[in-house]
Amino acid sequence: MKRLFAEGDVQRQVRRLAREISRDFAGREVLLVGILKGAFIFMADLARRVAFPVKMDFVRLASYGGGTESFGKVRITKDLETSLQGKDVLIVEDIIDTGVTLKYLFRRLKARRPRSLKSVVLLDKPSRRKVRFQPDYVGFTIEDHFVVGYGLDFNEEYRNLPGIYVLK
Repeated sequence: MKRLFAEGDVQRQVRRLAREISRDFAGREVLLVGILKGAFIFMADLARRVAFPVKMDFVRLASYGGGTESFGKVRITKDLETSLQGKDVLIVEDIIDTGVTLKYLFRRLKARRPRSLKSVVLLDKPSRRKVRFQPDYVGFTIEDHFVVGYGLDFNEEYRNLPGIYVLK
């Protein structure tokens, strides 16, 4: 493995994102919607740093495509337990590459009539985008590497690494 971002780099980006999000949602309560499993560490750190009250819920998605590609059919395997109607909602995701999964979730959640719906991703791989989707907040833009750590895994391993690493 090769280190891409040290723990301190990651935490600086989380603090920066928290400041931007806090400014944009000032005075409002926000529902953070984490995408399991990868976003749980990022969401926990972000939730502790924003300057407004939060509620949290989680969704889990499965996508079916060829091999390691995630541009097939997407379905929700664990749905939210919270109503979104009239709420300010922020989708929290670890990484966006093809954009298919996040665009699908955004469309599904928008249909539940939230007051506002935005997204934050820690890592963005725009070179892999298959559909048009631009997150509202981005921590790092990276090249097309397979990365692990800080919630990101390979076969359920490496999630607990405090930094982000390129898996060779």
